[in-house]
Amino acid sequence: MAQNKIVVRYADGRVQKGITMDFIPGKETFHIMPSISVQGEKLMEIHCDELKAVFFVRDYAGNPAYTDKKSFEPGQPVAGRKMKVHFKDGELLIGATQAYQPGRMGFFLAPADPQSNIERCYVITRATKDIQFIS
Repeated sequence: MAQNKIVVRYADGRVQKGITMDFIPGKETFHIMPSISVQGEKLMEIHCDELKAVFFVRDYAGNPAYTDKKSFEPGQPVAGRKMKVHFKDGELLIGATQAYQPGRMGFFLAPADPQSNIERCYVITRATKDIQFIS
């Protein structure tokens, strides 16, 4: 089973970094092994109803000096539909989705910026303020 490096962002602002092997879109819970674990610490159960988003990342540290571009590269093909996601906490993500459906728990979004540390993001729909398709 594939291991995925993730950063979990809770709706209340907490952050947890780790590895998951059982994340399934639409499932209410999954498990994470914290990236910095205390000796003897076990898997943590994560409840999706407490989350803002699950970020599948290349690296836990990322590049704090880098700011993701908020636009698509002109002339480059895009897999899926382009969209803007405004979260209730003020964060804005620009990316493409192939699976957004209103009423579902969440959906995957691939960032517009190919240099982003985020490979893809599972957005929890109820943590959003506004979702718009863009051209």
